[in-house]
Amino acid sequence: MEYHNPVLLKESVDGLAIKPDGVYVDVTFGGGGHSKEILSRLGEKGKLFGFDQDEDAQKNNIDDPRFTLIPQNFRHIKRYLRFYNIKKVDGVLADLGVSSHQFDEAERGFSTRFDADLDMRMNQTGELSAYEVVNLYDEEKLANILFQYSELRNAKAIAKKIVAAREENAIKTSFQLKEVLSEFVPKAVEHKILAQIFQGIRIEVNQEIEVLKEFLLQIPELLNDGGRLSVISYHSLEDRLVKRFMKTGLFEGEPEKDFFGNISVPLKTVGKMIIPSFNEVKINNRARSAKLRIATLK
Repeated sequence: MEYHNPVLLKESVDGLAIKPDGVYVDVTFGGGGHSKEILSRLGEKGKLFGFDQDEDAQKNNIDDPRFTLIPQNFRHIKRYLRFYNIKKVDGVLADLGVSSHQFDEAERGFSTRFDADLDMRMNQTGELSAYEVVNLYDEEKLANILFQYSELRNAKAIAKKIVAAREENAIKTSFQLKEVLSEFVPKAVEHKILAQIFQGIRIEVNQEIEVLKEFLLQIPELLNDGGRLSVISYHSLEDRLVKRFMKTGLFEGEPEKDFFGNISVPLKTVGKMIIPSFNEVKINNRARSAKLRIATLK
């Protein structure tokens, strides 16, 4: 698993309650770890579809007649499955966030460890990169991103500093951005704060929150009765959305009650939230923030 060490591999696939002749979707194919595990549990008549917009991930395609890799963003899951005459599936797995490969490839600009061009695009043909966000967004918009997606209380001050610095010279690389923000990043918490800042910019570049919402809204119509949704998230923004949608079918507000006071919610949560074991985190440090939630169509 050099490309990506899959997190909560057994638990997330167990959550799908695989039927040997079922139809399943891995919407975050990556290195193919979760897909291979699903295929190992499918019979000859089973089918698995994978989604990944990253050209690097597409090189990991699996040579198996039961598997089809769709080189698209999973926000379009229903549209592209229809091309294969698939209207209903028995389970969907999503391992959200950034793959190990994307973090480890310096030139992709995802990691705070390397000096690289500000990029952070999961789809390398996308028009919006981290460079545009950092150098072209106005101060208010930058502050909103850093407050909402990085969850930083001093987002306004950080945005003001970025705007002042870029008036002198464009901020082109990750290390230049780190230098600009040095006063906001004490050595004791340097990695944590920088990771939050990079996370916020990355979420904006890839529209990750909008993508997740669009994806989740399609799930109730896509799943067969008793079908399963298995989602691994890595930060509180994602997890709150997933948890709330699974419980209420909404992202905000409360579901409406009928005349008798009952609410209609499409999904039902299965079990409790699952986190990686101590041993898994010890082997794969990137698993430390992972949370797995599973739901079924009522």
